Order: sequence, then structure tokens, then C-alpha cells
Amino acid sequence: MNLFTSKSTITITCHKRIAPYLSKEVEELGFTVDETFITGVKLTGTVTDCIKLNLNLRCASQVLYSLKSFTAEHPNDIYDQLTSIAWEELIPDPGYFSVTSNVNHPTINNSMFANLRVKDAVVDRLRDKRGTRPSTGAELSGTVIHLFWKNEDAEVFIDTSGDSLARHGYRKIPGQAPMLEGLASATIYATGWDRVSPFINPMCGSGTLAIEAALIATNRRPGLYRTNYAFMHLQHYDEAVYRKEDALLEEQIIDVPQLRIIATDYSAKAIENAKKNAVAAGVQKLIEFALCDFEKTEVPQDAKGIMMINPEYGERLGDIAELEDTYSRIGVFMKQQCRGYLGYVFTGNLELAKKIGLKAKRRIEFYNSTIDCRLFEYELYAGSKREPKEIKPS
Repeated sequence: MNLFTSKSTITITCHKRIAPYLSKEVEELGFTVDETFITGVKLTGTVTDCIKLNLNLRCASQVLYSLKSFTAEHPNDIYDQLTSIAWEELIPDPGYFSVTSNVNHPTINNSMFANLRVKDAVVDRLRDKRGTRPSTGAELSGTVIHLFWKNEDAEVFIDTSGDSLARHGYRKIPGQAPMLEGLASATIYATGWDRVSPFINPMCGSGTLAIEAALIATNRRPGLYRTNYAFMHLQHYDEAVYRKEDALLEEQIIDVPQLRIIATDYSAKAIENAKKNAVAAGVQKLIEFALCDFEKTEVPQDAKGIMMINPEYGERLGDIAELEDTYSRIGVFMKQQCRGYLGYVFTGNLELAKKIGLKAKRRIEFYNSTIDCRLFEYELYAGSKREPKEIKPS
């Protein structure tokens, strides 16, 4: 069986609440989405299609190619079903493989046991067919097999990604409370930014939002920063196909004259780290970094754009009383200095968000890890239009 030419269901996973933005990305790459669900999308294609998806998607976590769906009531059913798959046609010889899983079944109280049954099945099949035992381990550096098992429904996949695609590979210094790159991309997509008007990012931290904005604006894809994917460790892998897709990544980069992305932070260390990350991403010349308090951030008035800020939540960093004052000052900053812009505040503390004192036009739901978050949108009118409505504290 040649997975690179045989069509099957492809499931692309992502973090909760990101699926709508992932679906749009997939469609923009020319694919048809068959189904969108809470943590991903489904389509039909080959592992060759998975190569393009892996190199180009910003919001995805894993690209999974389905091998087999079946009913399983016991871990032994998993073993029996997987020993019937021709792994000798999928895993190179000698081969290294690892197993991941998403299991919710009453017979399993430790997902590692389910992983072990998968591993045993694959090892026994290969040892029977080849006479040698393949290497296995936890590191996702070779062939990756993924098991999904919920109630009686089970499905086994080839994970064509390996390490998560949500980490885009350029960020060498993450900072104290980093936003995952895939989430940062999704929040920028959610703003509807036109990719040519100013993108202002006070409190930039390690620079993730500003860097992702620069990458999106110039069509730089995550595949530029990564050289190993799990699809490279399958039988019939043709490096020439990958090289062709990889070359397209360079060709599709665009220049955006007069693009202004401004990122500021009061921490000299944060600015230093953000600059290093921008260099690693190849966008250091596209971002204007400045060391200052957020209220001193330059907001160009000749062109209206996006102001996006990700303040501390009080969950992991910061004192609540101090943060209440910070959120209040963010409201004043937007009202007085960001007229004509769309202002966005990303936070996991809805009580602190009330201290901003302005009425949000939209509240877009996200998760940052396990933290329930909102991206608040504020329409900051300028000139003849009415002022943004203030909310009086109760």
C-alpha cells in the first residue's frame, strides 16, 4: 500500500476554538473540507497532500492519515485489529516508530497501556514478517502511529506531522508566559486584519504576535523553519516531492511596501528576546521594536489598523490589584491614542477585562492551554463618529 498515492480520510487537529480558522486555511490551500468539528477538520486526500498541509498550515497541531476504523471493546481488540495491518509496507526496514493516542474507554485508566498494545501489535507483525524487531520510543523523530479510541469507536492513523505544527519552529526564547504560535495566528485571523495596514503590539513579550503578523503579511509559512516531519519516515517517501513543496515556500513570499508592525515592551530583556526570535524567523527588518511602557507606544495616525495587546491574566503572572490598574490604563490608551483603529485585548481573566471600561463589539472565544480566554474587539471611533462607549464601574 502506497500512502502517498492512496486516498483516505485526513484529520487535521487543532486546539479547541481554532477549528474555524484552520478550516479557512485548508480551503485557501485549495482543499475541500468535508467536516469541521471542535478540535479540527476532515478532508480526503493522500499523504502527498499531507506534505503540503504540514508545510503550510499555521493553526494546525497534527495532520493524521486514517489507516483503519473499527469497533473495539477491549485492549485485545486493538491488538488484533492492528496486527492485520501490513506495517511492513508502511514502516521502513530497519525502522523506528513511536505511538501516541487519544483514549477514552472504561477499560483504560492509563493511556500508556493502550499505547503499549499498539506497539506490541506493530512489533509482533514486523518481527513475524521481517524476522527483526524494530526500534521504538517516545521521541517523535520517526514513523508515528496514532490511536483514537472513544467508547467502542476506534481508528488508527499515521501521524504525518510528528512534533506539533502549532510550534512554528523559530521561537528559541519563549518568555515567561508565551502564547503558542498556532494560537497567535488564529487570533490574528480572527481580527480580519488586511495584512497591509499598521499592526501595533504593545506588551509584546517574546514577540510572538508581532512575528506571526509579519509572517502572515508576507506569506511566510511554518515549513520554512522546520526540516523533519513524520511523513519523511514512511515507505515510498520521495524526497523530490517534499523538495518541490519546500521550494514553493520561498517562491510565495511577498513584499509588502510600507508595512508597519510596531512591538513594544517595558522589559529590556523581553525586547532583546523578541528581536532574537524575529531574527530566527527572518522578519527582523519588518518589525519596529521599542523599549517603553505600552502607553508610550507609537500608533501611526496616517493609516488605521489593528492594535492588539495580550496583558497578563493574573493566573500565572502579576498581582491582581496592580493588573486592575493596568487594564484600566489599557482602556484609556485605546480611547485616547488608538482612534480609528480596531483594538483587541486577549485575556483569560474576564473580571479584569471589565476594568478596561469600554464596550466590546465582539468577544471571541479561545483557549490558551487550559485557560478559558476571550479576544475582546473594540471599535475605536475617530473624528465625526461617536466615541467608544464607556462602562461605568458598578
